[in-house]
Amino acid sequence: MKWISGFTAGLLFGMGLLLSGMANPEKVLGFLDLAGQWDPSLALVMVGAIGAALLPMTWARRHDVALLGDRIQLPTRRDIDRRLVGGSLVFGIGWGIAGVCPGPALVLLSGGYWQAWLFLLAMLAGMLLFNAVEAFRARRQPASTTSGR
Repeated sequence: MKWISGFTAGLLFGMGLLLSGMANPEKVLGFLDLAGQWDPSLALVMVGAIGAALLPMTWARRHDVALLGDRIQLPTRRDIDRRLVGGSLVFGIGWGIAGVCPGPALVLLSGGYWQAWLFLLAMLAGMLLFNAVEAFRARRQPASTTSGR
């Protein structure tokens, strides 16, 4: 059942990206072009996504177990630190350069776009680099001061 619900959620997400045009890099870059012909449609999609998530997130905050039986694990940290800001900047710069973020990139893979493959390789390289930096940091810090962030 969990596999079916995950597959269905992913399929709906991908179809939503296609129908809204958010898998089209030009549409996303049009949203980011504040000085040119700005396209506000991505903002409308974001507002719709936030609205659609309000009810399930409210429910999740009040429960410990999801509908399919797994433990609900919501973020507990609320502080803004250098790592969060730095990661957000790197993500935003990559998004602005490529015109896609990970969800639309995966949708574009099925269409055979070489740019999506390049984006995927860059994303995987970033993940590997992050893991290498984290492993290096863990080796440098004494075990008692490691905080996980």
